[in-house]
Amino acid sequence: MKILAIEHELPGASADAFAQHGQVEARRVWALVQAGVIRETYFRADRAEAILILECAGVAEAQAVLDTLPLVRAGLIAFDLIPLVAYPGFARLFDDEA
Repeated sequence: MKILAIEHELPGASADAFAQHGQVEARRVWALVQAGVIRETYFRADRAEAILILECAGVAEAQAVLDTLPLVRAGLIAFDLIPLVAYPGFARLFDDEA
């Protein structure tokens, strides 16, 4: 199942705290990309927050994976998780209307 993960910064997080974890965070994200768990990574254009697309069995598994990120473990960020399903509307294009 695809899971949309939207990062949000937690209260009290500082730029210095983020800087301390930047390289290990990038390494962990890269490992999850290589494992096929994180499929896409983005930053919002309007603010410095990550948007991730994960491939997991469900929201609980996605949360467990995200809990391994150094910034999450340090209490600097959390994610809102949204399970996604494929858009079914295209089937209407092929319905026989006879």
